[in-house]
Amino acid sequence: MSIALVPITPQRFPSWLERSQTEYKTDLVATGETPRAAEEHARDAYKRAFPAGTPTPGNTVFDLVNDTDHIVGYLWIGRDNSDDDTSWWVWDVVVEPEHRGKGYGRTAMQLAEGHARAKGAQTLGLSVFGFNAVARGMYESAGYETTSVKMRKKL
Repeated sequence: MSIALVPITPQRFPSWLERSQTEYKTDLVATGETPRAAEEHARDAYKRAFPAGTPTPGNTVFDLVNDTDHIVGYLWIGRDNSDDDTSWWVWDVVVEPEHRGKGYGRTAMQLAEGHARAKGAQTLGLSVFGFNAVARGMYESAGYETTSVKMRKKL
């Protein structure tokens, strides 16, 4: 099966924004942030990217749509936070659980690379939480290199 990147509709954007922010908060708590700190961290990050609560130039959210016109996930891509217009970032990518293991994630990343390249990007970065071993393995096998590692031990 193949997928396409389809820009998210203005009608779907608010529910995507709420879902993505909630999932990010959950992941931050899983890495050790307090719920309050995770709430503030996520709120600030999404406010910077979407100050009016709508898509902004430099940030694009796509639905991942398969060849039977079903949405199988989403991708948020845009410039990174540096002053380098050629450095892009995958801010969020999700393949719905029932569609995982079918190659959609790898294809989404290939499409993301093509989109970024077409916008003038020379690099594409991303963050992956340490507990997400499946995603880390896929990114590594797709040629992404580790640029930093955070570690923690519970005492």
